[in-house]
Amino acid sequence: MKALVLEAYNELVYRDVPEPTLAADEVLIEVKACGICGSDVHGMDGSTGRRIPPIIMGHEAAGVIVEVGPAVDAWQGGERVTFDSTIYCGECYYCRAGQVNLCENRRVLGVSPGTYRQHGAFADLVAVPARILYRLPDSVTFVQAAMLEPLSVAFHAASLPKIRLGDSAVVVGAGMIGLLVIRALRLAGCGLVVAVDLDPARLAAAKQFGADVGLVSGPDVPAQVQAMTEGRGADLAFEVVGVTAAVQTALAALRKGGSLTLVGNLSPMVELPLQSVVTRQITLYGSCASSGEYPACIDMLARGAVDVAPLISAVAPLSDAAAWFGRLYRREPGLMKVIVEPGA
Repeated sequence: MKALVLEAYNELVYRDVPEPTLAADEVLIEVKACGICGSDVHGMDGSTGRRIPPIIMGHEAAGVIVEVGPAVDAWQGGERVTFDSTIYCGECYYCRAGQVNLCENRRVLGVSPGTYRQHGAFADLVAVPARILYRLPDSVTFVQAAMLEPLSVAFHAASLPKIRLGDSAVVVGAGMIGLLVIRALRLAGCGLVVAVDLDPARLAAAKQFGADVGLVSGPDVPAQVQAMTEGRGADLAFEVVGVTAAVQTALAALRKGGSLTLVGNLSPMVELPLQSVVTRQITLYGSCASSGEYPACIDMLARGAVDVAPLISAVAPLSDAAAWFGRLYRREPGLMKVIVEPGA
């Protein structure tokens, strides 16, 4: 089969590879669409340490079952499916508690951090455990379904803080996940929603997804938010970048007693103004992947409650993916999500 292989850092090669070996509890899926995630782009150069070559990346995918393992009885060939990016064991303390994203034996498709190598979906075929599968209704296309993983990440983040009807919220970072968080907050009943980003084009997109106001990142953002909230600051903040400046902006924009949900993890370490967090009694949430949001997200796509089309910049053959990785890595203006199609 053909696959896009990260042979060495910054060296992606489209070539023949062996087909996956199917375990008893796995299904073999013919991949129809797979999104290029920002974590893949950042991981390509080795900066994250989670894409050690050689590795087939890709974890935002959908396709058709072509074979099932002997221990699989709830699925059959020909079914249209998507799957979680997290491979969880289903047996540990966290899995039994319903927190599969925190599984003690967690693996992520398309990731090789040194402790394991789990080839992903930038390939004609991928094998995944049947327990992480979800059926797709005919009304959801494979390209749409490739957006379910980021959509589930955004809705998981929005589910962590207690949102009261009419709460004000600030979302720092209007990239794809930030835009989907904004949509989730709107559906959850938030009142004022403020988007913060360096890019005016992304702020315009944020308004399309439900933000009331778009603010260009800068030292005056907290004061602007306070002016909109009777001098208090926002009830909720979501940081969707993962760098010190963005975290500090989000914190400063909060009212006393507010909550900050940390979604971005671009930097492994950030500086946190501890005294501000303590003396203003700020609640911090860390949001990791998703945990059971897929069925609701599939339903929202099927009903049209969330439209992912504006986020998709291009759909291209997998054979052209290396070039698209380069364009995303160089942060070409206007590019958001690129979805590739094996076999196209």
